[in-house]
Amino acid sequence: QVQLVESGGGLVQAGGSLRLSCAASGSIFSIYTMGWYRQAPGKPRELVAAITSGGRLNYADTVKGRFTISRDNAKNTAYLQMNSLKPEDTAVYYCNAHTVAGTTPRYLEVWGQGTLVTVSS
Repeated sequence: QVQLVESGGGLVQAGGSLRLSCAASGSIFSIYTMGWYRQAPGKPRELVAAITSGGRLNYADTVKGRFTISRDNAKNTAYLQMNSLKPEDTAVYYCNAHTVAGTTPRYLEVWGQGTLVTVSS
């Protein structure tokens, strides 16, 4: 019913930058919060950043000042600009969206398939 497709991951040296994109498609009536989570090997999944449909932002303390989340509501797309990357930012990054969707509209939380970000030292 709703799909999230992420792109933009890859390998980058410490201090470098990457920009992740997350495009939502399907029978979408509205998207409330969109967010990025990450999961490093052996660690639980954690919130990186989130943005509401009204533009309210939330960041993990570990990325404040380095990462910027944004969204284009017309395109149902969220972005994560990551600057000053560190080796500890290495993880699979997942997009998440809270939506109202479907032929019979209902609340639906959706996850993307994940994109790997590797930061070398």
